[in-house]
Amino acid sequence: MTNSQYARNSQYAQNVQDSQYARESPYGVDAAYGVHAAYGPYVSYEAYDPSGGAFDPYSAETWGYGDTYAPAYEGLEPVVPRQAGSAAEEGEEDEGGEGGEEDEEPPAPAVRSGAHRRSARRRKARYAERADGSMRRLLPQALVVVFLAGGTSAFVAKDKAIELTVDGEPRTLHTFADDVTELLADEGLETGEHDEVAPASGAALAHGDQVAVRYGRPVRLTLDGRRHEVWTTARTVEGALRQLGVRAEGAYVSIARSRRIGREGLALDVRTERSVTVMADGRARTVRTNAATVGEVVEEAGITLRGQDTTSVAPGSFPRDGQTVSVLRITRTREVREEAIPVQVRRVDDPSLFQGTEVVERAGQVGLRRDTYVIRTVNGVKQKPRRVKTEVVREPQDQVVKVGTKPMPTSVQGADHLDWQGLAACESGGRANAVDPSGTYGGLYQVDTETWHSLGGSGRPQDATAAEQTQRAKRLYVRRGASPWPHCGARLHR
Repeated sequence: MTNSQYARNSQYAQNVQDSQYARESPYGVDAAYGVHAAYGPYVSYEAYDPSGGAFDPYSAETWGYGDTYAPAYEGLEPVVPRQAGSAAEEGEEDEGGEGGEEDEEPPAPAVRSGAHRRSARRRKARYAERADGSMRRLLPQALVVVFLAGGTSAFVAKDKAIELTVDGEPRTLHTFADDVTELLADEGLETGEHDEVAPASGAALAHGDQVAVRYGRPVRLTLDGRRHEVWTTARTVEGALRQLGVRAEGAYVSIARSRRIGREGLALDVRTERSVTVMADGRARTVRTNAATVGEVVEEAGITLRGQDTTSVAPGSFPRDGQTVSVLRITRTREVREEAIPVQVRRVDDPSLFQGTEVVERAGQVGLRRDTYVIRTVNGVKQKPRRVKTEVVREPQDQVVKVGTKPMPTSVQGADHLDWQGLAACESGGRANAVDPSGTYGGLYQVDTETWHSLGGSGRPQDATAAEQTQRAKRLYVRRGASPWPHCGARLHR
């Protein structure tokens, strides 16, 4: 501000020199009219005409301020400019001024001539024109500066510092996004239904907010023998187990728990710790295990299976929590048994024999079969024998029986008139199936088996019908008379 040609001693000119805007604004120190335009009413009284004209100490008309500012300078004594002269003259004046202060009278005020007034008016007009032109040039610049300052403020206000963490990797960025969705789009981050975003998509953003994105990872989990397809946002196996709620203490995990899970996911086999009771040899043993099979649990219980020993559930099955497994001590023995093969009776019709008459043409022969059985003993208790082998030692022979088809005659000549009912009552009490105490005679008429067969009968007489027995008894009477019945034969003639 000290370089301005219009002011040197003004209080405000010195203050403006130190001001930020005096150095940086278009109204700065070196501007032709900057100081006078801004602080015109306070222009220093020690000023020179910029046009190089006559000195006018504080005439308001000279500088174009009008009557508004003139009163501000009332009471100030004018400073008379020194005329150019020799150094000697200047020295004399100084000495005279100091030494003749009491003798000389004060100088009278200078009287302005008409030419001087006209010159002042011309300077006034020129200065007014310059001031008006300067203001017209500076006004657009000032508006641009104000606009830029306001735009910069808005620009700065929209900018936000956000901490974005993607899968545990944080970074701080500046963004003009208004919400989380816009921020993720600006950063090229796509999310799906298995991913997590906090705060949720669409949430408004403010300076200093934190946004976390955790991508989902597929896990093919086999938990205690059962397959599951699950998703997790954890980045390690340990974190996935915790997030999925799997009890990891004492569990078997097929992959190191510290292993990181990539976006492609992984396959994981987990067996939690379970309590299983093993019953063997009359004792119960309870073990805590994460074994994969019942057989492994039995081994952990210190039990050895020998020979055909097994367990109550399949040894290869998965052991469940709280399950009880019984060890079965098994022994097997073999046993051979011989069994008879019964005779089959084959009947052949014979038209030469009367109906109801059967004759054994060939006697049958019993066969022999040898069977091998396995007897299983479980914990000392024998099970039902199981036949595992059969062989025929002797083939059986069928019995061939001829069966008469000839119609039975209704009468026997020479015997029909006899009292057969009286004879039957005497011999057997009228019972067709009667048998004597010795078992030799049977039927209504107490005929032995040999005689019965000779008469054409089959089987035993007591098994034939009453009509057949009467018919064959009549034939016996024709052959031998009443002699077959020595005690009751007399009743035939009553």
